[in-house]
Amino acid sequence: MTRPIDRPPIEEGVTETRGDARVLHYLLRLPQPVEKVWKALATPEGLRGWLAAAEVFEPRLGGAVTLHGLGSGRITAWDVERVAEYTVEGRGRVRFHLERGAPDGTGTTVRFTHELEEEREPPWRARFERLRAALGGQEPTQAL
Repeated sequence: MTRPIDRPPIEEGVTETRGDARVLHYLLRLPQPVEKVWKALATPEGLRGWLAAAEVFEPRLGGAVTLHGLGSGRITAWDVERVAEYTVEGRGRVRFHLERGAPDGTGTTVRFTHELEEEREPPWRARFERLRAALGGQEPTQAL
């Protein structure tokens, strides 16, 4: 009998260059269903729990978004329970692509990309640990 390979819940992929931009890739494997993960990534209440307070949030393609301490921008891709993409002035474009983790609907895989032009490395691993804590019902540590 073959055992499944244990994979880390947060995998950092390669960083690629596209013109003047760098693109960071992460793969998140979360035990929660897509519906719960979507709420954490694509609602003001959910974002507040792990990333930043959404002072403005219009949940639709082209809608305005302002994330406290991060900046203002637009929702540049929106497919309910599948894709949420935010382009924030000075911070670049972040995209969350959700997939059901198993045919029975348990678990969620999130393919995350961040396209940015700045050299500094955003603290995504720490943010994703906060996301995991929030989804697991734990009180996350202070926002980044």
